Amino acid sequence: MSDDFLRKPFSLAPAATVEEGATTNYTPVTSTFGSPAVSPYLNYDSRFLQQAQPEFIFPEGANKQRGRFELAFSQIGTSVMIGGGIGGLAGVYNGFKVTKALNQTGKLRRTQLINHIMKQGSGTANTLGTLAVLYSACGVLLQFVRGEDDHVNTVIAGSATGLLYKSTAGLRRCALGGAIGLGISSIYCLYLLAQENSTNSSPKFL
Repeated sequence: MSDDFLRKPFSLAPAATVEEGATTNYTPVTSTFGSPAVSPYLNYDSRFLQQAQPEFIFPEGANKQRGRFELAFSQIGTSVMIGGGIGGLAGVYNGFKVTKALNQTGKLRRTQLINHIMKQGSGTANTLGTLAVLYSACGVLLQFVRGEDDHVNTVIAGSATGLLYKSTAGLRRCALGGAIGLGISSIYCLYLLAQENSTNSSPKFL
């Protein structure tokens, strides 16, 4: 194909034909970086496409992970769903146990099973949901006051959750709830620290 036709693709003039015996020389395009060769069609080095890049673009100075406020919604919803599932299974077990002891059959037994499942499922879901709301609220408040999000916030939020949840049951049970919250949050933080240390100490293969 002639250069005139490339410059004027819509021209009505007949294009010049290639004479017989004429040969066209193609110059191979090589990469300035060595290997692999540069694509002759797109003129770029294919190695640049294999580099790992971040999936998201964050503003300068922004945190690259979600904060406690963003995580609170998923934590509360997950706690309610898990509580409903656990309570529902416990309701099935207790329902079969009670109806068998009372020799109930048919529609009466089915109604009692449904009542046990709904009652225990909603009760457990309400309990875990309340704990998740208290924990998330304490964590968000601590992050706002201290200006940082670390394991100290987790431990304090867990202890405050236990204290607040049992605050109406007397001083002794309130202290017991705080101790349980402190223990669970401390174990969780120790687990996260052990995971971070194992990740940092393990060899990284690129």
